[in-house]
Amino acid sequence: MNGDIALPTAQRNDSSALRGRIEDFLYLEAELLDEWKIEEWFALFAEGATYEVPPTGTDESDPATSLFYIADDYVRLRERVVRLTKKEAHSEFPRSQQRHMVSNVRITGLSDGVADVSCNFVTYRAKRGVVDTYYGKHLYRLDTKADPFRILSKRSVLAMDMLYPGKLTIII
Repeated sequence: MNGDIALPTAQRNDSSALRGRIEDFLYLEAELLDEWKIEEWFALFAEGATYEVPPTGTDESDPATSLFYIADDYVRLRERVVRLTKKEAHSEFPRSQQRHMVSNVRITGLSDGVADVSCNFVTYRAKRGVVDTYYGKHLYRLDTKADPFRILSKRSVLAMDMLYPGKLTIII
């Protein structure tokens, strides 16, 4: 034996089915952002949820002690969505074209219907002939008892050593 723990077949199948449902949920989230359906995207968040983008290259930062690119509680996230849908949001009017790619989805923890999930991402943003690329990993806490699932928290950790002159006005 090589030290791996062999799970019973039923447990493996349950885990695979849940991961598949989580992947479908994350693909739905990406599609909503790509199509700029950000009201529908916001509806994926549970009341009290958070959305954070910490300083580049770190996922252990605390928004209380570090300067984050985004550190939104549920109310601030709602305000961000409302602001981005207005013509006065000059950085996104006319809106940029975006594509969100998600891969390497892993369930890192599961307890009482709450799944901790990590995945890699690449987000492309094109506007006025310039394409910006953002990449890193998303860390989610998902309520898997809800139908559809609800995001309890999302942290997008950029794997870049700096942000280029592009703008982080989109939702990565």
